[in-house]
Amino acid sequence: MTLEETHGQEPLPETSDSSSSNSSSSAPSGSRMQNAGKALQELLVSSQRRGYLTAGVYESAKLMNVDPDTVAFCLLAADEEDEGDIALQIHFTLIQAFCCENDIDIVRVSDIQKLASIVGASEEAGEPRDLHCILITNPNEDAWKDPALEKLNLFCEESRNINDWVPNITLPE
Repeated sequence: MTLEETHGQEPLPETSDSSSSNSSSSAPSGSRMQNAGKALQELLVSSQRRGYLTAGVYESAKLMNVDPDTVAFCLLAADEEDEGDIALQIHFTLIQAFCCENDIDIVRVSDIQKLASIVGASEEAGEPRDLHCILITNPNEDAWKDPALEKLNLFCEESRNINDWVPNITLPE
């Protein structure tokens, strides 16, 4: 199965045991997604404040090529109009493959507007920022233990257990 095939799949229910409470079977999925969105927002703010955030497809690819061991987390973002951009989708496929090969957790976000409101839409020079790929780095593993990063790592691990290799996260309002 390829990443493209798994990208469009719906996640499986978290439990298949029919003896469990039916009312809670859909709740964990929604609250799990909401918690992941909050954790992602916290991680983005915290990592940007510390200077551990790299934004841009080109900048991210360059960093992964030079020093992949410092990459702790990857975020791919695309709006609906970006879905038809073949070049961007090729970059995404290559980044996803690299992340999977190097055990880097990766998620997708489909709202660049919300993402821009969290990390800022432009750089110091006033240029619009490329937010299609964001890397969270951790130059020294012992130096920075972020609880939001740990929550997202757990979320990604749980998603992989249900064959959702690049889960979509909805950022909070």
